[in-house]
Amino acid sequence: MRRLWSWFVSCLALFVVALPVAAGGFTGSYQRIPGWDGAEMGAFVMLPKDQGPGPFPLVVMPASWAVPNLEYVGRGGILASQGYVVVSYTSRGFWDSAGQIDIAGPGTVEDVSAVIDWALAHTPSNPARIGASGISYGAGISLLAAERDPRIKAVAALSGWADLEASLYANRTVSQQGAALLVVAGSLTGRPGPELAQATARMAFGDFDGAVNGLLPVIPQRSPATEAAALNRNGTAVLLANAFNDSLFTPGQYIDFYNGLSGPKQLLFSHGDHATVEAPGALGLPNEIYDAVGRWFDRHLKGRANGVDSELPVRLKSQDGDWRGYADWNAVQRGATVYALSRPTGLLAPTGELSGSPSTGWNHSILTGLPTVADSGVAMISGFLQSLQIAPQASIPLVARAGAGVWSSPTYWTGKQLSGMPQLHVTVTPTQAEVSLFAYLYSVDLLGNGTLLSHKPYSLRGATPGVAKTIDMRMEATSWDIPAGRKLVLVVDTVDPRYTAATRIGGSVSFSSPASNPSTLTVPLR
Repeated sequence: MRRLWSWFVSCLALFVVALPVAAGGFTGSYQRIPGWDGAEMGAFVMLPKDQGPGPFPLVVMPASWAVPNLEYVGRGGILASQGYVVVSYTSRGFWDSAGQIDIAGPGTVEDVSAVIDWALAHTPSNPARIGASGISYGAGISLLAAERDPRIKAVAALSGWADLEASLYANRTVSQQGAALLVVAGSLTGRPGPELAQATARMAFGDFDGAVNGLLPVIPQRSPATEAAALNRNGTAVLLANAFNDSLFTPGQYIDFYNGLSGPKQLLFSHGDHATVEAPGALGLPNEIYDAVGRWFDRHLKGRANGVDSELPVRLKSQDGDWRGYADWNAVQRGATVYALSRPTGLLAPTGELSGSPSTGWNHSILTGLPTVADSGVAMISGFLQSLQIAPQASIPLVARAGAGVWSSPTYWTGKQLSGMPQLHVTVTPTQAEVSLFAYLYSVDLLGNGTLLSHKPYSLRGATPGVAKTIDMRMEATSWDIPAGRKLVLVVDTVDPRYTAATRIGGSVSFSSPASNPSTLTVPLR
């Protein structure tokens, strides 16, 4: 079966690159490359053509989860025609690569070094100019490999993770839709190792929390954030790019990772869902993210003075397509507006204010387990639609106040720009030991129609019923232009279809704002 797949990949890859090859830019061939333990990886190798003997910079591109090496053939062909040796290979355990899926385990990471060894021995690659790049799974693998192999001088990690726990278990809450997508895709396209097989079995019985908790002991070694100091010691140049609405690897954990890097670095965020922003670029189509990747490698692998060093390193793209540059993440958050949460009032639809004046000493309760019209949308779909300015909507007047706390800002009569991460600081008192909270921030028009800007889950685990607890919830980053005549509305409820909630029907949660610790919403609003 693997031999048949190898033949198919080879034929299809040659078909994909037929036009560029005919133009004389590069040559391509399907290869079987031994991994660290001899297990063969299916790879497509692209070499510069008619560009001299080399040596050329080498870019190694591990494929995404459940995707074969054809993923990068289009972009790899462009890089090869620009003077790079490119090796696009299927990650261990998937499709035409041997071994088992170890969820970015040591074997998968060491394969990157083995592929580099093979390329140095079999292609005109320059051992002093080596880069690694990938999307999703390939992004995480590239970062982990660069931490362990100082030969890797530059990385471009797109739609990846830095902290796997923060991605799969955000604030101790599992995205059941995202986790199911990963497990199903892995089972259909590869050979799961023991850890993935165990997680798959648990999810088959609906135990999403158990599946993720079973992975927690090995997650630190699978998270680039754990050994980020190695990148700093190596001086690795790191470009990170992600979508604001990524269903699998949320941008917040990339921000923390970026802040801890001391070498050359860039951070790019734009609207879309997991891998949807850069996927066309991987196929070789025009793409802003891959334009940045090409410039990054030209600067840090070829040494070209192409202006990358003078670019603002943090860049956020609004829903209208405008890129906004900042010197660092602190500059993004600087000057944020702090709103005080006031007591919700009103008979039919009690609503609190997001006020500029402190409001303390109040208490407001909601019932747990009651669905509302507020939710985060559908994994992989809602984020992509948001890139088309079709964001999840909710009618704020229809949000059932029995199951949600709602707070509203004054109407903005001049346009506003929200760029960065909103942050909710609030005191809650649950009547149950386990409860999940879901916070949503909407831009709302004069008729009450809300456009979702950001959200975040937060689960209390092992809480003491009746005892107040203050939580800090960093909502996901965004860059969104808010037209005049709209306002911001914060909704907090206890059910979201995307997530496995710890909430049970029959309890309640009280929100409060003690005088010594006022509840606030901080919004990077300009």
